[in-house]
Amino acid sequence: MKTAANLLKIGQGGIIDSVNGGEIALKLLEMNCTPGEPILLERIAPLGDPMVFKISGYLLSLRKQEAQHIVVDL
Repeated sequence: MKTAANLLKIGQGGIIDSVNGGEIALKLLEMNCTPGEPILLERIAPLGDPMVFKISGYLLSLRKQEAQHIVVDL
């Protein structure tokens, strides 16, 4: 099952399937959000934005509008 990363719940993760969105996709790929990479939602700010993901052994903070461009295979 595939979903956008911004729809994950805390503690939920999967494998990055693809990254879309033109210019924002290039930015995400440069931050190691590459297909085949494991991703895990670590925490969400109290108001729901930003979200903190664990990718490649480091924590990456993304806004919801950025995370929606990452397609995750659960």
